[in-house]
Amino acid sequence: MSSAVTERDLDVLREQLGRPPRGVVGVAARCVCGRPLVVRTAPRLDDGTPFPTTYYLTCPPAVAAVSTLEATGLMKDLTARLEHDEELAAAYRRAHEAYLADRDELGHVEEIAGVSAGGMPTRVKCLHVHVGHALAAGPGVNPIGDEVLGLMRDTWRPDRCTC
Repeated sequence: MSSAVTERDLDVLREQLGRPPRGVVGVAARCVCGRPLVVRTAPRLDDGTPFPTTYYLTCPPAVAAVSTLEATGLMKDLTARLEHDEELAAAYRRAHEAYLADRDELGHVEEIAGVSAGGMPTRVKCLHVHVGHALAAGPGVNPIGDEVLGLMRDTWRPDRCTC
């Protein structure tokens, strides 16, 4: 699911984020050129802060493409769909459970127990989380992430390097 993080990866992450990366325990998805796309982060940062975002999207062109979709109000539309589409809502709950299981592999943090990220399991509040989860876990695990990846294919896609 994730590969070891190297010093080169940490250098790339500093460049991508514009700051030192925090809590990185692995690279969960890589660009076709090998640079990090998504990092896997510890559930508790070095300073003791609980950190629920296990999968953090780092690739600037991917982040920009997701931000553009967020600006359209897509999160509100997807949240409304969850209220009416039982199949989507059930798949989204499974994504929430998968996210929690992945984070618990890294350690249990009581303050964030049961809390995943991105609004799961009842609303959609951060598309970046869902795209990161979809890229890390692969197709079929996070239906919101999969859908957003499809919507951004004209702008960014994981099978083409835009680094």
